Amino acid sequence: MTFEQFALDPRIAAGVTDAGYTIPTPIQQKAIPVALQGRDVLGLAQTGTGKTAAFVLPILQRLLQGSLRQVRALILAPTRELAEQIHEMTAGLGRHTRVRSAAIYGGVGKGSQLAALERGAEIVVACPGRLLDLLSERSIDLSHVEVLVLDEADRMCDMGFLPDVRRILKVLPTRRQTLFFAATMPAEIRELADDILHDPVTVQIGLLAPVKTVSHALYPVPESLKKELLYATLEQTPTGRVLIFTRTKYRARNLARDLAKRSYHVAALQGNMSQNQRQAALNGFRDGKYDILVATDVAARGIDVLEITHVINFDMPDTVDAYTHRIGRTGRAELTGEAFTFAVQADEPMVREIEKALGTRIERRWLAGFDYGRFAPERAFQAERPVQPRHTLPPVARPAAPPRAREGSGPYTARRPSRRRRP
Repeated sequence: MTFEQFALDPRIAAGVTDAGYTIPTPIQQKAIPVALQGRDVLGLAQTGTGKTAAFVLPILQRLLQGSLRQVRALILAPTRELAEQIHEMTAGLGRHTRVRSAAIYGGVGKGSQLAALERGAEIVVACPGRLLDLLSERSIDLSHVEVLVLDEADRMCDMGFLPDVRRILKVLPTRRQTLFFAATMPAEIRELADDILHDPVTVQIGLLAPVKTVSHALYPVPESLKKELLYATLEQTPTGRVLIFTRTKYRARNLARDLAKRSYHVAALQGNMSQNQRQAALNGFRDGKYDILVATDVAARGIDVLEITHVINFDMPDTVDAYTHRIGRTGRAELTGEAFTFAVQADEPMVREIEKALGTRIERRWLAGFDYGRFAPERAFQAERPVQPRHTLPPVARPAAPPRAREGSGPYTARRPSRRRRP
């Protein structure tokens, strides 16, 4: 199947070609035809499956007919990074049309956002908090909205945005198309979907498990050796771009600083940074200025970089859903990737929960030549519990590393050549 079979307007098809899209992902194949018909959609899919284009393309197609320069499509996202990513994709895919998009989120001044609304935007991509601010000031008119999208609705619930979302729903026209996307369906999200969707078509792609193009490995290690194990792993592993997750903002900042001292091109992405700093770090990672990004869970929402070959969980995530979202940053758009998780003994209960979701035991590994001292990694997490496999993860070939990232400037940029080995 190709994008030509969707019979998109030639101007939109040109944007698809410019973006380099050729073959739709499974969720795009299932969701786009239904959305083009004007039906409500309940999309259940992991991050990294291509769902953004699955709702942006039908919206663009719809908006080519009818009035311009008024808000006709509203896309709600849980974080400013994700909102900015969706906005950029909307602008790219619609570059040959007259449809305009505006991104609305907190952490920055309102001036440029208000100016974008005054110039006229048919699509608004917004985080709930800032959108409610503008609504209270009567700075935005949502009375003409024809399409509502809730992206990563489960994450909005996790972040406490559900009351804000319900307040926004009250000011929207009841007669509209609603596209609802989530990776998981807790009770609150199921209730919300039931309330706002009318006779929806359900599109489900691999719910409750990371994408199958990612291989998983567990590295048992004591807390005191985590950082040294990370250094050794980066030295021994041929990689492209690497995304490292930490549990806290403090650790993300310090780990990025320590990696920079070891001559890596690295940036941090965490909540204490200003929006400009976070955008600079994200853009630098996407453009190749940095080849390592150290991030916290919330700050990393919206990272859409196809060249990520490895995700490393420096700290174990708190929930299975968080693991799913982290791992979904690699192996995107049918590409392959690897996920490494550093696990201390206290992480064993979460390891079992993740394995239950995967339906298979995660491979245990220990790094050859690394000095673990008295710790015996081959003996860690050995108490087996039966796991009923729901699917088998395929073997994944290690991707070739891209050309060495160019040097640049920034808070954690190293100016010496990277010491990481390449294939």
